[in-house]
Amino acid sequence: MPCETPHPTPHWDIFCRVIDNFGDLGVCWRLACDLAGRGQVVRLWADDVSALAWMAPQGAPGVEVKVWTTPLDMTDIKPGEVMLEAFGCTIDEAFVAEYARKIRDKGQKCAWINLEYLSAEDFSARCHGLPSPVMSGSGRGLTKHFFYPGFTTGTGGLLREPDLLARQARFDRQAWLDDLGLPWQGERLVSLFCYEPAGLDALLLSLASGAQPSCLLVTPGRASAAVRAELARMNTLDPSWNQRSVLSVFYLPQLSQFDFDHLLWASDVNFVRGEDSLVRALWAGKPLVWHIYPQHDGVHAHKLATFLDWLQAPASLRAFHRRWNGLDAPGPGLPDAAFEPERWQDCMTQARAKLLDQADLSTQLLNFIAKIP
Repeated sequence: MPCETPHPTPHWDIFCRVIDNFGDLGVCWRLACDLAGRGQVVRLWADDVSALAWMAPQGAPGVEVKVWTTPLDMTDIKPGEVMLEAFGCTIDEAFVAEYARKIRDKGQKCAWINLEYLSAEDFSARCHGLPSPVMSGSGRGLTKHFFYPGFTTGTGGLLREPDLLARQARFDRQAWLDDLGLPWQGERLVSLFCYEPAGLDALLLSLASGAQPSCLLVTPGRASAAVRAELARMNTLDPSWNQRSVLSVFYLPQLSQFDFDHLLWASDVNFVRGEDSLVRALWAGKPLVWHIYPQHDGVHAHKLATFLDWLQAPASLRAFHRRWNGLDAPGPGLPDAAFEPERWQDCMTQARAKLLDQADLSTQLLNFIAKIP
């Protein structure tokens, strides 16, 4: 694994706008905590911090959370040495102006980072680290740098805390399930964190008709609502669809980020959505199915395909992803979309090993800003 080099201790300002599902905040919180754990001082600005009450109820040493109001009151606010705007959010002109003054008047070395969304597409490596001169506004004359997380060398890597593997090795599955109140009897555990997947009915029927008992662990919110609605529909159409009771359903409480990791480690198969949970499922090393965020112009289909290409996913896993995400056109001749997690394990094991050979995102960020003139 790549060696980490010592770094000075700059102060970071990380800016995040919550769009709809708190995924952006989840990524930014993990990044803030990881940087703080490496001795950095971090201030996280978000326009909606309410989810941190369940996502990170204990907070984190070295991370200060600030509510990002508009306009931003700059009274007693001094920008740090690193200004990071996550996922295309636009930092207030007043903050940028104060940041620029710090550079021009005091001659301090600073870094302005534009952290982009995760993608397996080729442009991630092509555009990673590129400078973007600021031509107007209060930051005129300064330079942003694009930072692209990614799955391959040449990108910014993925978030991975230095102690992640050790925590995973110490994890006690039975004890955690007992604390959760789940009377586990050895059945296959399938975690479900999703939007409203097109293939939900097919998954439920597959689990109910299988030879192996399965327990579906359903996360709160949209996943729980989707499952409850689908179960009601299926029970109305055919009350006997799960007559052998091979499938059971357990509705989870809100889980902190630490416990979400535990859920992925405890489960035999993980259904995830968005960016943060995909990365955590990759580190879990179990078979996974990704419900990619749907976009109105359909570009998510290509993004999903490039991820599956990188994963070297077998045909059945590719077909299942397309069915799960509603990407198969209706009609005869559809590819087999069987639920075959046992056949998917090898590619997940190999993918995790490849990722562990790469430097993680925080290490690369620290190295990157240390080299900015």
